[in-house]
Amino acid sequence: MNSDKYIKFGHLKVKKNLQKLVEQEIIPNTGIKPADFWQGMSDLIANNIKKNSSLMKKRDKLQKQIDEWHIARKGKKHNLLAYKKFLTEIGYLANNVSDFNINTENVDDEIAKIPGPQLVVPLDNARYVLNAVNARWGSLYDALYTTDTISEANGCKKIRQYNPIRGERVIERGRNLLDRHFPLERDTHKHVTQYFIVNGKLVARFGDGTETTMLKPQQFRGYTGTPDNPDSILMCHHHLHIEVKFGDGFYIGRRDHAKIYDIQLESAVTTIMDCEDSVASVDIEDKVRVYSNWLGLMKGTLTRKVKKDDKTIERTMETDRIYKDPQGNKLTIHGRSLMLVRNVGNHLDTDIVLFNDKHVPETFVDLLVTSLCAIHDLKGKQKIKNSRTGSVYIVKPKMHGPEEVAFNNSLFAQAEKILKLKPNTLKMGIMDEERRTSVNLKACIHAAKERVVFINTGFLDRTGDDIHTNMEAGAIIPKEEIKGATWLKAYEDSNVKTGLDCGLFDQAQIGKGMWAMPEEMSKMMKTKIQHLKCGASTSWVPSPTAATLHAYHYHRLNVKSRQNDLMTELNVNTDDILDIPVIDPKRKLSKLEIRHELENNAQGILGYVSRWVGQGVGCSKVPDINDVALMEDCATLRISSQHIANWLHHGVVSKEEVREAMKRMAVIVDRQNRDDPAYEPMSKDFSTSVPFLAAIDLIFKGRKQANGYTEFILYKRRREQKNLGD
Repeated sequence: MNSDKYIKFGHLKVKKNLQKLVEQEIIPNTGIKPADFWQGMSDLIANNIKKNSSLMKKRDKLQKQIDEWHIARKGKKHNLLAYKKFLTEIGYLANNVSDFNINTENVDDEIAKIPGPQLVVPLDNARYVLNAVNARWGSLYDALYTTDTISEANGCKKIRQYNPIRGERVIERGRNLLDRHFPLERDTHKHVTQYFIVNGKLVARFGDGTETTMLKPQQFRGYTGTPDNPDSILMCHHHLHIEVKFGDGFYIGRRDHAKIYDIQLESAVTTIMDCEDSVASVDIEDKVRVYSNWLGLMKGTLTRKVKKDDKTIERTMETDRIYKDPQGNKLTIHGRSLMLVRNVGNHLDTDIVLFNDKHVPETFVDLLVTSLCAIHDLKGKQKIKNSRTGSVYIVKPKMHGPEEVAFNNSLFAQAEKILKLKPNTLKMGIMDEERRTSVNLKACIHAAKERVVFINTGFLDRTGDDIHTNMEAGAIIPKEEIKGATWLKAYEDSNVKTGLDCGLFDQAQIGKGMWAMPEEMSKMMKTKIQHLKCGASTSWVPSPTAATLHAYHYHRLNVKSRQNDLMTELNVNTDDILDIPVIDPKRKLSKLEIRHELENNAQGILGYVSRWVGQGVGCSKVPDINDVALMEDCATLRISSQHIANWLHHGVVSKEEVREAMKRMAVIVDRQNRDDPAYEPMSKDFSTSVPFLAAIDLIFKGRKQANGYTEFILYKRRREQKNLGD
């Protein structure tokens, strides 16, 4: 089929592939007529395209005014009061909003009441998508045994065959979890030889024949098998379940005196299925794959064939888990992660739909198509459901300030009418990742107070926007030092405090950003609990295994109790969010410091772009300059490219130094990817390597990119690469 062919619907032209997907696969059984859908899309575009364009122009205008402010005061000491007055006068800082509480209704407990880990997954990769939706439950034993959370010292080395010494450490960690969070009336789980149920109570028997029960009997929720010989027992703590599984068919179970062969934790409570930063979707073929995967999730029918141990198996979505409650009645527990979908931002246009022969905002198409897919979940009678409350959860990224939130809130309302949905069925997640949103967060939440279900800090995009916004203020401090910048702590704390003040407690998620080192699980276990201490009810992790390990933090710390404390304890100086992290004029960076910073940024850019442009991979583990694997997406790219562009603009580095650093780092990136047969080396010919040229563009054209976004260059270069043939 010719993917360039359009089908005409009045003022609309729709790519044939999209028209076929919508009319043959999505619309049937939704109650929506194809003609009504396309007319609705046409009306939504006609009524809002000028407003969207106006809002994007306002971003550019505000940036120009801020640039001029800094240029006019070059060399002078920064005056915060004058700066705030200026930002208010130009409309960058919004008017104060009176105190209020959100009143979002019909929110699933996974979002409103259950703190837990959250995955973010590229929606163009069906294998990753299925792994994520099925990561609601994870094996603690597998997570401990296969990661660096257990040292390889003292005979615990991970070997190809089962290592019983390492297995004993796993068993010990599991028993420690049970003792700490599911204590017995007396003694310890370490000494239990059998568990069984008597009169609705969980009984533990020790080796000497004595018995005890749980210190908190209400933690026992159910079991499988028979009361006198259960196959598993289900317990709950801090709204999260764990399942202790019995049997001797596995290595660890054979050595366990209570026949416990696994402890499974409720792990990834929610997952964001991403159409945005973690995908490389630049044309109709890419977009159809994204929409098709979301449709499969909403129908509960998504499958993927994978090869494992020379066998082909078909992966499907997990069904709910069935137990008997303490009285022997049927108990159903959710078997999958609750899914949100992240649409693209308002700044991107697409040619998969044309209006009067012109490109349209891609987010308009995302909104209508992903919501149309979700009708199958809302109205379907399939056993596999996402929302039990009749809601669709859409995360909106890259919104700048309350006016843009209000505009998208209006778009959601218009989409509901087109799709015949009840008002406020479409819930909104607000990504607090742009500076104008951070400093106006209360007003942003107010603009969507009947549908907001999620706010989240994104350090990476937020830093990229901060650098671009302050481009003319001076040379920005080295990237690693930004983690200790005044504005960053104020931003993170303000997000939590504002969310709690606006009534998100027990109503919506307050989230924190990604752990970027998927191989460094020991470090994650030591540090990521800090997100919970800061008041986050969810925090991003890079894999199902990481979700299982991070779930342990939610047992260790009662997030709801912590949020209660922070409502009165947390004080934030919101003026600190406007602090500008420029290098002190008295400080002179050494040549070694400059070279290290330049090469680190250059390597990160090339490592990511070589896969995004060269292979169409939007999110992957990219080795850094020290060969440490980091999860990279467009947000990390935005920081690195803007940071070099800033230093280039202020003369910290020269164009020639940048070009030479990029060539040196391209050789290193090529070496790091030498085992990938699909990888095309950049250093073979710098002048014709499309990924290398894209990386150069991101730096030398970075200062002129709207808000420092990378997608305009990435889209163009990726299409060029696809035309050449991957």
